[in-house]
Amino acid sequence: MWKEVLLLIRKEALLEWRQKYALNGILLYVVSAVFITYLSFGMGQGSLAVTTWNALFWIILLFSAINAVAKSFIQEHQGRLLYYYMIASPEAIILSKVVYNTFLTLFLSLLGFLVFGIIMGNPVQDIWLFLLNLLLGAIGFSACLTMVSSIASKAGNNGTLMAILSFPILIPILLMAIRISKNSIDGLDLSVSLDKLITLLAIDAIVVAVGFILFPYLWKS
Repeated sequence: MWKEVLLLIRKEALLEWRQKYALNGILLYVVSAVFITYLSFGMGQGSLAVTTWNALFWIILLFSAINAVAKSFIQEHQGRLLYYYMIASPEAIILSKVVYNTFLTLFLSLLGFLVFGIIMGNPVQDIWLFLLNLLLGAIGFSACLTMVSSIASKAGNNGTLMAILSFPILIPILLMAIRISKNSIDGLDLSVSLDKLITLLAIDAIVVAVGFILFPYLWKS
């Protein structure tokens, strides 16, 4: 199965590289969202309140992840899905999608953090805790949105359905990630955020496990 996962991840990367307009559009969205935020608030570096900086960063990151991951299954036409059905197991397919989307979301997160830090200032004091939080948030966003994308593709690629199904699951991940990043911005000790990190890791594990267990039934339908 792991050989299939690696091959499918390589396939996802090749398709993304061939369709550069999709990745470029997502990158443009991230940079434009940060710049529009800067123009809207009309503030220089260090002038934005910490709580506002934190909330704006995660809101931009959330919608960037939705734009990046939503196409996981929605962009796949029926002929290609039938081909995948014959050559790979459903477990390998869902794992490859989650892993690839995690890397893509993490890349967008780091890019957004870099651009946001340059334009709006960087108040983060504990950078390693913040990066760990970005990784856990990327895993949670990717696992949730990948599974919901597969459900939406079975319902006629209904974007409204994807939004309705994903947001209730994304809200706990988003709230926990915002709290951890607030602690990293304030420079609090790791022990203060340890329980929240464990909770966020548990949520990620539950979402990945549920997707791994239920996707084969959805795939066979």
